[in-house]
Amino acid sequence: MTFESSVPAPVAPSGCAASRIPYRERLTALAAGAAALIALLAGSAVPAARAAAHGEPPVVPAAAPADGPVGFATVNALGQNGTTGGAGGPVVTVTTTAQFLDYIARPGPYVIQVSGRITLPTGRTDGMHDVTSDKTIVGLGSGAALTGGGLNIGLPVDDDVTSPPAGAVHNVIIRNIAFSGATDDMINVQMFSHHIWIDHNDFSNGDDGAVDIKRGSDFVTVSWNRFHDHDKTLLLSHDEDAGPQDIGRLRVTYHHNYFDASDQRHPRVRFAAVVHVYNNYYRDNSYGVASTYDAGVLVENNYFYSVNNPGRVDFSGDLGRLVERGNILVACNHPIETRGVVTEPRTYYPYTADPAADVPAIVAAGAGVGKI
Repeated sequence: MTFESSVPAPVAPSGCAASRIPYRERLTALAAGAAALIALLAGSAVPAARAAAHGEPPVVPAAAPADGPVGFATVNALGQNGTTGGAGGPVVTVTTTAQFLDYIARPGPYVIQVSGRITLPTGRTDGMHDVTSDKTIVGLGSGAALTGGGLNIGLPVDDDVTSPPAGAVHNVIIRNIAFSGATDDMINVQMFSHHIWIDHNDFSNGDDGAVDIKRGSDFVTVSWNRFHDHDKTLLLSHDEDAGPQDIGRLRVTYHHNYFDASDQRHPRVRFAAVVHVYNNYYRDNSYGVASTYDAGVLVENNYFYSVNNPGRVDFSGDLGRLVERGNILVACNHPIETRGVVTEPRTYYPYTADPAADVPAIVAAGAGVGKI
């Protein structure tokens, strides 16, 4: 399948001085944020009216999520029709490490409900534990947590494999889990894994990446997560020699995430065919998005507050491509750098972006655990 529609880069980059929001609109946004918080406290993290207006997933109990993702995880490709996780399989509730590790490794579809706090061992895997295809891993309530280790979605690394293998891991959903204290990555997606949805989680205090996506993985959505107290947040392609596996792949949507004083890589991109970064709230970060090695990134309707470098294409290696539109930058030190053209995400999937002015209120109220 070939997609040729492109978005031209703006003639000039967006400014980084004062907010472009008029005073009256700022008051409106604050009022909307207060309303969203009231709704959240009443038990509805994403009010139905706003969900209907913006095409967001409906609010359903965490025990049986019936909604689906927005973005690349919805695309029918590679023999997979969207991302459904363990739908149709047994629903199990796990409370111990042994139970959790047993079910995530089983073949076939499962909906695995995590109750309470589970510690993942390190041992010979350095704390990374494999998840097999057709799994939904979802936390119950606001107290579900995985600590000490992380989840690996993908076959063992093999640099000689340059096209999707028949057994590539696919169709995995991870939602409503607080990840912390991992000795390596908190979530690692690798080796041509595809159709992955990572949604409404909390990530903090990991030793390496929060969510790394690499080695030919494709059709992924990362949405409504909160990242805080963490350094290397989102890596997309692992190094400058990864082109044979990554070129033409790594199609990822990042939307409505809260980068809450996390430091860098939001995301840091190499080689990716199309990356869509929209409606994210950046607060107090060293840099936002970096596009390198001819990756194509659309940065759309995000809100950047106190971010040193909101968007870069000249960053440690060959230049990338980056188009920006509709973003708001406040108290930043540099503009968003732009270069080249990027394939329009609507070529692949429909979506509705919230106005950037509304993003701080919407995302701060809706991102993270206990909100679905």
